[in-house]
Amino acid sequence: MKDYKRLGDYIREVNVRNRELKVTKPMGINIDKHFMPSVANIIGTDLSAYKLVCKNQFACNLMHVGRDEKIPMAMQNDANPIIVSPAYFVFEITKTEDLSPEYLMMWFRRAEFDRNAWFYTDADVRGGMNKDALLDMRLPIPTLARQYEIVSEYETLTRRIRLNEQMIAKLEETAQALYRKMFVDGVDEHNAILKDICEVKSGFAFKSEWWQTTGVPVIKINNIHDNTIYRNECDCVSEDKVRIANKSIAHTGDIVMALTGNIGRISIVPDEGYLVNQRVGLFRVDDIAREFLYLTLNSDEIQNKIQSVGGGSVQTNISPADIESISIILPIDKVMSGFHEQVSPVFSAISWKQKENLKLTELQSLLLARMGK
Repeated sequence: MKDYKRLGDYIREVNVRNRELKVTKPMGINIDKHFMPSVANIIGTDLSAYKLVCKNQFACNLMHVGRDEKIPMAMQNDANPIIVSPAYFVFEITKTEDLSPEYLMMWFRRAEFDRNAWFYTDADVRGGMNKDALLDMRLPIPTLARQYEIVSEYETLTRRIRLNEQMIAKLEETAQALYRKMFVDGVDEHNAILKDICEVKSGFAFKSEWWQTTGVPVIKINNIHDNTIYRNECDCVSEDKVRIANKSIAHTGDIVMALTGNIGRISIVPDEGYLVNQRVGLFRVDDIAREFLYLTLNSDEIQNKIQSVGGGSVQTNISPADIESISIILPIDKVMSGFHEQVSPVFSAISWKQKENLKLTELQSLLLARMGK
C-alpha cells in the first residue's frame, strides 16, 4: 500500500476577487472536469464578487456532490485568468516541489476519487460536501519525476484522442458536403415522409432499481452524443431484462434520437448488445439508406422541423409518430444507391476512429486506476 498524504497539507485556498472587472465572462465546470462558459443568467450580477482562477489553480463546486456523485473540479491551464462563482472553492498547490498540478488533476479525474468524495457528502438536500472533508482526503505522492512520467503517458493518449476527434470532424464535413451536393442542390427526387423510409420506435421504461454498473448496456438520452454510443458510459441491466425489453433491442447501424430534453440529438449504434431506454427513439432502416437517413435527420431543415413539432410544451418532447410524419425529400433508388457507395467508406472511417478513441479512453481509465496502487 502506498503512503497516502493528506491533500490539505499540499494546497491552500485562494480568494482573489474580480474587483477590477478585467474578466467579464464567468465559467462553470462540466461533468468531464473542464471549464466551460457558464449558463447562468448574469444580467444585473455583480461580477466583481466572482473569484479569479489563474494558471495552475483549481476550482471546484462542492454543493452538489451527493446529487451528481462526483466533484465538478477543473484546473486552469491557460495563462489568462478566468472567473467562477463566489460559491466555488478555489485553491492552489503550496508545495510545488513535491506535487505537480497536472498530476493532481489526474487524481481528481479518477472514478475512485469521486466515489470516495460521495461518502463525505453531508445530509442536506443538495448533498453538499464540506470543504474540510476535501482537505482531509488523501492521495499518493510519488517523486516529481514519476509524476511527470505518469502525466506524460496520460497526455499522449489525450493528444491521440484529440487528433482522432479532429479527423472525425473532417470526415463528417466530407459526408455532409456530399449530402448537400446530391440532395440539397437538386436531384431526381420525390416528396415523402420519414415513415416511408424507416420505422421509429420508443425505448423501454426500465425501472430505476434495475440499474447496475455491469451487464447489458442501455442507451439513455445522455449517452447520445458525438454521433456514436460509448459502451463504457452506459448504465446497465442484468441479462434477464433482455427478454422483458426485447422490443427495444438496438442493432449495429440503428440510429437513436433523444425524444425529450435535447430533442433531435442523434447517434449511430456502433455494435450489437444494446437496449434502448424510454424517450429514446430507435430508427431502423435498410443499409443502403442508413447514411442518407442519418444526414437527413442531422440536417438543419429536419432539425428545425423536429424542434418546431416538439417545442410546444414546457418540457420539449416529440413522439415517434410525430417524427414519422415529418416530410422529407426522398431520392430515387438509383441516386440513393450511388450516394451509399460514395459515403459508406467515410462513415466506416468515422466508426473506426470512434472505436479507437473508446479504446484510448479505456487505457486512460486504467492509467488513472493504477495511480492508487
